[in-house]
Amino acid sequence: MLERLVGKSFFYFLDWFSSCFQIVVAQEDQEKTTFTCPFMTFAYRYMPFGLCNALDTFQRCMMNIFSNLIENYIEIFMDNCIV
Repeated sequence: MLERLVGKSFFYFLDWFSSCFQIVVAQEDQEKTTFTCPFMTFAYRYMPFGLCNALDTFQRCMMNIFSNLIENYIEIFMDNCIV
């Protein structure tokens, strides 16, 4: 990824903090994210950061969105982006 930056005048590193919280968990899968507190149980509606494969899912989503820009203008790795 860094080899593609050689000879470029400008580049930006973007960290999409809390990026996974933008992806909706399917209704039928929300029960799989249930956790218990002293008085209630809760289930995530949006993908939490610590969920298994959350970053992979976010990366795949971003690569689909920016597919025409990948390798020419943008590089995406997990929750980081280089423009």
